[in-house]
Amino acid sequence: MGMKIELEKVKPDAGSSFRILKNPRLNDLFYWHYHPEYELIFISGADGTRHIGEHISRYHGSDLVFMGPYIPHLNFDYGLRTHYEKIVVQLKEDFLSDALRTIPELSDIRNLFARARHVVTFRGRTKEHIGEKLKELGRLSHFRQLVHLLEIFQMLATSSESESLHVAPVAQRYNLKEQQRLKRIYHYVQDHYQEKINPQTMAELCSLSMAAFCRYFRKMTNMTFTEFVNEYRINQAKKLLLQDYTITEACFESGFTNLSYFNKAFNRYARENPIHFKKRHLYSNS
Repeated sequence: MGMKIELEKVKPDAGSSFRILKNPRLNDLFYWHYHPEYELIFISGADGTRHIGEHISRYHGSDLVFMGPYIPHLNFDYGLRTHYEKIVVQLKEDFLSDALRTIPELSDIRNLFARARHVVTFRGRTKEHIGEKLKELGRLSHFRQLVHLLEIFQMLATSSESESLHVAPVAQRYNLKEQQRLKRIYHYVQDHYQEKINPQTMAELCSLSMAAFCRYFRKMTNMTFTEFVNEYRINQAKKLLLQDYTITEACFESGFTNLSYFNKAFNRYARENPIHFKKRHLYSNS
């Protein structure tokens, strides 16, 4: 299995100011990376993990995300074993910057690009409709692609079916060794989240002192190791609640040992309590 290094170098397609990637297969690659480009990602036919900056959550069926430059993220298809479709559009940081700044008709799109610096996700009909439009891009001439892309951005900019992930923009270089350490930690948490995970074990796994491990982890993810594990467990609990597990079952199955701590953690990371989350997703318009 190959390993790529920190800064992804993005070249626009020949004769174009942006780059379109259709079905780049990275599902066997743990690729924690960033680039100075804006990125619009659509993936369908999969349930996967959205790990962007300090944010970790799940997407179900499909996902549409627009993110700004330099935000570290894990490839959306990491670990997927189903047949899926993925389309990625990458645009230089200064894409249409003069036009966006000076042409009043583009003010909605200008606002969307500003919001993308904190990452925006889209749901519902917007997600479906834009997904279909993105699939058409590859068949168009460069000029038609640009016009088509502007239409897509205008629809995204004016959609009410969007949500900010409140990710802090980060400009950070990661070297190969740091990436491989993060991969080891990620795999360990994936395999052991139902057990008690001792940060000391993780420090040893990374051949670091406890203090150095804590510094390293915060630098890489912008969160503490405990926050990371809690967010990962809440993510697992959400999956269980969506399968109609009870709150208590979801709590203990996802690695928490105390129901009141679980409720507090759920409120913190999901911004709602587990009962409300379950009702909203399982029993409303499902």
